[in-house]
Amino acid sequence: MPARSAISVTETSAPWASSGIGAATARALAAAGVKVVAGARRVDRLEELAATADGEVIPLELDVADQQSVREAVVTAVDRFGGLDVVVNNAGVMLGGPIVGADTGEWDRMVRTNLLGSFYVTHAALPHLLARKGTVVQISSTSGRVASVMGGVYAATKFGVNAFAESLRQEVTGRGVRVVTIEPGMVDTEIADHIVDDDIRDMAKKMAGSMRTLRAEDVAAAVLYAVGRPEHVAVNEILLRPTDQVH
Repeated sequence: MPARSAISVTETSAPWASSGIGAATARALAAAGVKVVAGARRVDRLEELAATADGEVIPLELDVADQQSVREAVVTAVDRFGGLDVVVNNAGVMLGGPIVGADTGEWDRMVRTNLLGSFYVTHAALPHLLARKGTVVQISSTSGRVASVMGGVYAATKFGVNAFAESLRQEVTGRGVRVVTIEPGMVDTEIADHIVDDDIRDMAKKMAGSMRTLRAEDVAAAVLYAVGRPEHVAVNEILLRPTDQVH
């Protein structure tokens, strides 16, 4: 594994910040010998993650929607490890619902976390990644390819993540920085618990229960594969669906 230090942003809005894709990724990177700073708002859960990880994980309070918090997290990682090789942007919230009559405050929350949050983290980290020819990993979704009813704004944020990643790739690939977009389908995490509407939340859980969903560790393995390729190999996109998932 060529990477030496990483920031893994866990799901900042999840009930358990030490679970899900972000935590699984932090564990996988640490087990591979990468020194990891894991950032989220629930520091107590991150401390539990750090205590049980097979490798070095530094818990750090981080709100991706707050640019100052993001800048301080990057400085902490660089000061602690002397540089930065990998950033994994995974913070996300999914608040499904109709567009007609929607609570637009939920839209603001998704845009700030899913879209602007990944922008802010990437922007703050880029000077250090350029210095080390590092890797940016954006955790997107199959919703970044196919929008569905009741998921329009969530899909819009993920389409935006994909567009940002591709533009960034074109900008920095000639300078040695790799940009990876990973698009998981249905994953067994707590993200559906964010949905406020009871009927829509139940529908999402019923859909997940109808298939063999991905595990967070499956997505973490995809991250590890992409960042572990030789420097001359760029795995720019990984689409990862459960075998049982049609769309």
